[in-house]
Amino acid sequence: MSVRSDDLPVLIIDGACFSDFDGFTREFSRLLSHHSWRGNLDAFNDLLRGGFGTPENGWVLRWVNSESSRSALGHAETARQLERLVLTCHPSNRPGIEARIDNARRGEGPTLFDEIVDIVREHGPGGDEAEDGVVLELS
Repeated sequence: MSVRSDDLPVLIIDGACFSDFDGFTREFSRLLSHHSWRGNLDAFNDLLRGGFGTPENGWVLRWVNSESSRSALGHAETARQLERLVLTCHPSNRPGIEARIDNARRGEGPTLFDEIVDIVREHGPGGDEAEDGVVLELS
């Protein structure tokens, strides 16, 4: 039996409420019960599984004003976040991150928005972790 998305709890983030990744982190964290998220995308992936402040048996992530977020979390913000990451990453990871920074500065490659959407979709219909039952609605 499949669960219909209109039977699931709905968590809403509003792209009009933030203009950068730090703002997205705060906006998403406000949805969490008794947890906070500090912006690590691996930890974001874990949060989507449920039980870390998100519903455990599937839920809808409704992202309103997502086109504003697409812009706010675009290539410029992606480069900025990668520049922060390269300062603290393991030295063996630096060349790969530096290449991603160069791509982002040229307006190429996936953006933070793309990465976040891809992570969420992995936890929903057709994703590798579809059993988590996260349904993404972009509007």
